Amino acid sequence: FGRKKMPLSRRNHLKSLLLQIGKEMLEEEARQAEEEKMAYMRENCPTFSFPQCTLELQELCRQLHKQIDLVDEERYDMEMKVKKCDKEIDDLKMKVQDLNGRFKKPTLRRVRMSADAMLAALLGSKHKVSLDLRANLKQVKKELKEEEKQTGDWRKKIEDKAGMDGRKKMFEAEA
Repeated sequence: FGRKKMPLSRRNHLKSLLLQIGKEMLEEEARQAEEEKMAYMRENCPTFSFPQCTLELQELCRQLHKQIDLVDEERYDMEMKVKKCDKEIDDLKMKVQDLNGRFKKPTLRRVRMSADAMLAALLGSKHKVSLDLRANLKQVKKELKEEEKQTGDWRKKIEDKAGMDGRKKMFEAEA
């Protein structure tokens, strides 16, 4: 609570000083990077002298080919190291997942596909399978229901099944 606000002119002055110092630091870093680049170029790329005769030109070509071969070998070695490290990283990731005992489940996307198209995709194009769901439904015959209604009075059926004779008839009908 006891903190006083800084006047606007002072704040702007400090801000401009910070920006000026930052600008100087960026310029210094750029100058150092340029110096490092020039030193590297002097060290690795000697000044080019034009050959006077064909022998000197052939010798220059041989030297350039040797340098190219060396660079290619180094590049190949580095690629192999990177591939080996990538494989080790993948193996370690798999070990970590095995130790955790759970795997990341990928997010599933909704696929709009008919049943026929899904079967065709699963079975391949050789099998022509049409999935007609109505063909597999049970057929109910109305005639059977009508016959059951016509069989008669329900009281008569109960009287027939009553007693030992009725039970005997029931067992004979099941067998």
